[in-house]
Amino acid sequence: MTIDQTQVLRTYAEAAHTVHEALTALDQISGDGDFGDNLCEGLDRTVAALDASPEEPAVAVAGSVFLDQVGGTSGPLIGLLLSAIGRALAEAPDPRAGWATGVREGLAAIQRVGEAEPGDRTMVDALAPARDALAEGEKFADVARAALAGAAATAGIRARRGRASYVGDRVLGAPDPGATGVALLFWSLARVAEPEAVLGEVGELVPVPGSSA
Repeated sequence: MTIDQTQVLRTYAEAAHTVHEALTALDQISGDGDFGDNLCEGLDRTVAALDASPEEPAVAVAGSVFLDQVGGTSGPLIGLLLSAIGRALAEAPDPRAGWATGVREGLAAIQRVGEAEPGDRTMVDALAPARDALAEGEKFADVARAALAGAAATAGIRARRGRASYVGDRVLGAPDPGATGVALLFWSLARVAEPEAVLGEVGELVPVPGSSA
């Protein structure tokens, strides 16, 4: 089995732009409102780097871009995740094993830095279910569903970590933007690896808060 890493990241970039307004609105509820900008900027820079050097390992390039060129709290954390996945993909016997190892190690790195646990209303709430589904050998579509469900569940969690922890109950009813944005990585992976899977359109999965979508 082969998975086109560059296509995964192009799909991720397209998804991020599609839901940019929703991610921005979610982050305005709980943070600075810059998460959508930062995610799109990092992915756009990644796509440009890959266009310039298509022979480079795509996910590793993305990790370097997010670590070195993307600001905000989330940029370096996403960089840690992507860097771990990139290393694992380079060393694993097949992509499925690489994604499983990379997500596990990336999540561990994020938790070492941020000290967040599942239930703290952070990107960990999307990553932990994805890690578990990958470890159990689930299809990528089911991994994506697990990550998206984990992100959606943060709508009912009062934040204990990050900037959102300062705004109290105001965040309730709206999912965490970081968890939502990271879940889209797995949606994008599934769209490329298992194009026949029924996942739903990204704009429907991540509606603008308060919209009828």
